[in-house]
Amino acid sequence: MTTTLPLFPLNTVVFPGVTLPLRVFEDRYRALVHHLLSIEDPAQRVFGSVAIREGYEVGDHGAQSLYRVGCRLQLTDAEPRPDGGFDIVAVGRDRIELERLDTSGEFPVGHVTERPDPDTAVVDQLAERARATFTAFRAALVDLRSDPFSGTLPRDATYLSWTLAATAPLPLHDRQALLEAEDAGVRLAMVTDLLRAELQAMNVIPSLPATEVARTRWSPN
Repeated sequence: MTTTLPLFPLNTVVFPGVTLPLRVFEDRYRALVHHLLSIEDPAQRVFGSVAIREGYEVGDHGAQSLYRVGCRLQLTDAEPRPDGGFDIVAVGRDRIELERLDTSGEFPVGHVTERPDPDTAVVDQLAERARATFTAFRAALVDLRSDPFSGTLPRDATYLSWTLAATAPLPLHDRQALLEAEDAGVRLAMVTDLLRAELQAMNVIPSLPATEVARTRWSPN
């Protein structure tokens, strides 16, 4: 079943369960935030986000190439700025798939379908292997940059898969592939393989994680 959501394309991949701070300054996204704040029930202040494959967050949407699978987010906080923009915080809720983008109104609107993560059993060894690989990767980063994660990793396999996918410093196309993974087990296997490849590359060129070579900074909108 297709539904409509205000849409905020970003130069990053957003995962369920992730808290995302954004600075909103462009007129159409100011209008999007005003629209969300006009909704009385905070639980209904939701919008969608998909990653931009090519193009920029500002400017003509016709110049953007968007991935189709993204995330539905809930606006949890919005602080007005003196320039008329907002500092907002949103939390990823679940996956969506973009069928069509409408840019004719005040802000972009996506025609989307739900793409829930299947509730499938995950072999314990797979989760532990992913956990151990991520721990080794964190240890390898200690002398190079800040720790990408703080706290205790989730025990639940689905939450663990989303946490590792969101936290691992990987290039955009790898992060998108993790978002699109069929289920938690596939996602855990993928992130384990990706992090192992990173560790191998760091052993050859120990000055920085291999993904830093391909990564660029992203602006909020």
